[in-house]
Amino acid sequence: MDFQKRIDELTDRLNFLNHRYYMDNVSEVSDYEFDMMLKELENLEKQYPEYKREDSPSSRVGGTVTKEFATVKHKFPMLSLGNTYSEQELRDFDERVRKGLLSTDYQYVCEQKFDGVAISITYEKGVLKRAVTRGDGTQGDDVTNNVKTIRTIPLRLSSADVPDLVEVRGEVFLGRETFAKINKEREDIGEAILANPRNAASGTLKMQDSGVVAKRNLNCYLYSLMGNNLPFDSHEESLIAMRKWGFQVSQTYQKCASIEEVLHYIHHWEEKRFELPVDTDGIVIKINSYGQQEQLGFTAKTPRWAISFKFKAESAVTKLLSISYQVGRTGAVTPVANLEPVLLAGTTVKRASLHNANEIERLDLCVGDYVHVEKGGEIIPKITAVETSRRESGLSRVVYLANCPECGTALVRQEGEANHYCPNEKGCPPQIKGKFEHFIQRKAMNIDGIGSETIELLFNKGHIKVLADLYDLTYEQVVGLDRFASKSARNLIDGIEASKKIPFKQVLFAIGIRFVGATTAEKLANHFGTIDAIQQATLEQLTQAPEVGDKIAQSIVLYFQDADNVSNLQRMRAAGLQFENEAGPAPESDKLQGKSFVVSGVFQQFSRDEITDKILSNGGKVLSGVSGKLDFIVAGENMGPSKLEKATKLGIKIINETEFLAMLQ
Repeated sequence: MDFQKRIDELTDRLNFLNHRYYMDNVSEVSDYEFDMMLKELENLEKQYPEYKREDSPSSRVGGTVTKEFATVKHKFPMLSLGNTYSEQELRDFDERVRKGLLSTDYQYVCEQKFDGVAISITYEKGVLKRAVTRGDGTQGDDVTNNVKTIRTIPLRLSSADVPDLVEVRGEVFLGRETFAKINKEREDIGEAILANPRNAASGTLKMQDSGVVAKRNLNCYLYSLMGNNLPFDSHEESLIAMRKWGFQVSQTYQKCASIEEVLHYIHHWEEKRFELPVDTDGIVIKINSYGQQEQLGFTAKTPRWAISFKFKAESAVTKLLSISYQVGRTGAVTPVANLEPVLLAGTTVKRASLHNANEIERLDLCVGDYVHVEKGGEIIPKITAVETSRRESGLSRVVYLANCPECGTALVRQEGEANHYCPNEKGCPPQIKGKFEHFIQRKAMNIDGIGSETIELLFNKGHIKVLADLYDLTYEQVVGLDRFASKSARNLIDGIEASKKIPFKQVLFAIGIRFVGATTAEKLANHFGTIDAIQQATLEQLTQAPEVGDKIAQSIVLYFQDADNVSNLQRMRAAGLQFENEAGPAPESDKLQGKSFVVSGVFQQFSRDEITDKILSNGGKVLSGVSGKLDFIVAGENMGPSKLEKATKLGIKIINETEFLAMLQ
């Protein structure tokens, strides 16, 4: 078999399918067929890395670890734009343009100002070579590995008319639905929710592990083309070419013949922008002709041929009727403001987030106050201020409740945390039901035939109190319950039975250890292999697993110290759930037979998981801690000092990744 030819075939085919799916919204093959081709490509690239192409679609799934981001100087400075909130100032801008040009015949292009992170991407001979953040406008951070995980950014441009060297600029963002999904997952595992999509996109782009970046599903709109001797006379021509080359260009832009048309565009999108999948905070107005842009030139900081019109944040004033408190799966208690209905950003708002006790205290709230409600970058509205001039006499300050609204237990607040928690996790109904809702979800046990209403019903009937109870349910207990005829009862029981085949990594996520999300559970499962190994691991050993810091490690230790949790797991194991990984990586050789390793630190060429796979597939053993039985430590940057000290004391050989790879030659 010609392996290079097969790698080329798979690379081209998968890149084409990616483009069809993400740019044209067309699925030409099933998910299974796509995944099988990708898996074949990844396996071939591991065996024959010399044939892996720069535009390989395997880079979309990430896995590269970057210990620090190199600073890169921009070939063309990324200047900021002048801002205005005033229509009169836009007219003044137009007047300056008119005076600065030799001709009165000029046009503008208006575009959405997407609320994300500016990025500059360089292509050489059609292949993505480098992606750099804006930074200070003169230089930024090289985030190429992370940008390659964004599926709407092409890794190779296939058109024949692409210049040999071209730079495109755009905005990396998290869509509203994606952001809401991430926050729901974070809330589900007890993590603090992210403040807004822009900050979340910025933080994601600078993560060290591109595999984690890939799971965040960043997106990108491209809106500018840079280069010397480009074959275009106008910005509009560039946008058309970029779209033809395979870039995602928002089709919301418009060419305008006058400032009046510009204002009409602004008024149109001031309302319609809320229908877009991403937040926008204004409109960018540019002179269309590149020649006229050159005529107008630049000030010290900004171009004279462009300006940004910023929308004022959508705000309304309404009455605070009451505050209710919601209890989540982890016991976190969230205050919610109940409002007199008010129209805001095209929807009727009846509730707003208050986040925590600190926010209530900062706002100095009284029930009955008139409050300012704003919908900015957040998914749900928030209260930003109180209209104190309208406060009626006799209103009393809101005092955060002391006891759980569901079970009456005194609330606790851990040092350094903003949220209050109900500690009665085994007796507080919404916490118990929340654990079941977490357990059955698609990324966890994926149980068909059961949802939140069914959980409520089974809980109220006394059929389920702990997770293991699901596996004791019988058809006779379910049939005849509200909405459960013979077929639906059978579907539920069959769905529970089918979940016994769910892989260990999903089971580990499903059991609901606080702070252990789906990604962390997968890393733990790959690192330790079995639930028993995780249970027996020390705090130090746990922190050596990828994605696991002190907070997560302490949470895992506490989970397994609880006798009820251990009993619950034993019952689920007896029911047939998967508590260990299936067979490990396919064997490559026996060159490491009889040798044991610990992998620690951050590496240049591989992630820790990939080095672990290499050890196992070549006959070696991977241990979780340093002991006299250990042969080698494969050490990267930032290796744990206690591990280094112990290894030195025991005389264990410490090797770097180059020396490790030499052992496989």
